[in-house]
Parts: sequence; C-alpha cells; structure tokens
Amino acid sequence: MSTQKAQVMLVDDHAMLRHGMAMLIDAEPDMQVIAEASDNAETLAFLKKEPDIDIILVDISLKTISGLEVIKSIHLQKPELPVLVVSMHDESVYAERALHAGARGYVMKQEPGENLIIAIREVLKGNVFLSKAMQTKLLNRVASGSNKPEIAINTLTPSEFEVLHLIGKGHNTQEIAKLLNRSIKTIETHRFNIRTKLNLKDSADLIRYATRWVLEEQ
Repeated sequence: MSTQKAQVMLVDDHAMLRHGMAMLIDAEPDMQVIAEASDNAETLAFLKKEPDIDIILVDISLKTISGLEVIKSIHLQKPELPVLVVSMHDESVYAERALHAGARGYVMKQEPGENLIIAIREVLKGNVFLSKAMQTKLLNRVASGSNKPEIAINTLTPSEFEVLHLIGKGHNTQEIAKLLNRSIKTIETHRFNIRTKLNLKDSADLIRYATRWVLEEQ
C-alpha cells in the first residue's frame, strides 16, 4: 500500500451513522472517507468511475437489498477490493455468511470505535478480522469436526438468506424477483426451501417468521 491515506468507502442507508463513522475514520492519520452510498446501485456506479478505493465498509441491512448481495456484487466487479462488514446484526449469525459472500472481516456497531479502526487496518494488511469470540467459535468447529446441529436459519443458502431478509422487509415474490434480478419461479423455489428448512407450514407462517426475525435483528 502507498504512503498516502487509505481511501475508504461507506455503504450504509443511515446517513447519520455514515457521518459518525466518517468522522471517526477521518480523524486517523492514515485513512480517509472519500465516498458514501446507501445501496447496491450507488455502490457499483461509484466503483465504475472511481477505481482507487482501498476498502469498503458495508452494512448488512440496506434500503432494499441484503448487504450480502452488495458484497457479492463488489466481489464480482472488483475481486481484489477488500470489504469489511460493519453491522448491528449478530456476528454469530452473519459473519460466516459475509465471509462466504466475499467479505474480509466483520465488526458489530456496538463495538468501541477503536475496534473499527483496528479492523480496517487489519483488513488493509490482507488479514481477516473477526472478534476473538467468533475466531474461537470457527477454530473450535474446525478442530473438533463437530456435527452439532446449526441454528435452523444458518442452514439457508446465501440466496435463501437474502430472500428471507426481503420477505421480512415486506416485499412480495414479484418485488423480490425484480430486486434480485431473478425469475419469479426461482424466488418461489427459494421460498419453498426456506419453509422446509425452517419447518414453516405455509406462506403466512413464513411471512410472520421473516417479519419477526427482521424486527429482532434491527
């Protein structure tokens, strides 16, 4: 990395939170925020015209689409560009999903500001950043080869996870298909698979579950 300040982009649909993070980051001598976005389209549009971003900070919950989808889009467009998730969502539920989507680290917004700065620097060095508790959890799983049953929601694929998120946000099948640029049949298949994995009896049960889950995670 050059001796110039690291160029940081923030992707979060809460302007006040972006402002707070930007102030925190800009106070550091080796990094500065040069771009902000609130959704996937704004993020990708900026990356096309500004190639010199060093790291992107992404929230999981955005205006219309899961941050996991944004991470995958960034990774497809610029696979070498590191992404750090900064979210209120529970790391134990989302961190592995984020890493699978292409992120290089995960920090919860409840953490002290200095932890965010440490995480940014670690990811810029090429390292993966997770909390000590999450690192221990993943290492124990690998070391033990444990087949301990997962929380049901963790058995969903990334696409199913995104669909569940959008159902919880109040979108119907047609809207989800348009947002994710997939066919209605594909979304219906995802809905069926989600119901099966979560042991939900019908669509009404699925909507109730998804809505409650989104509210709990906000």
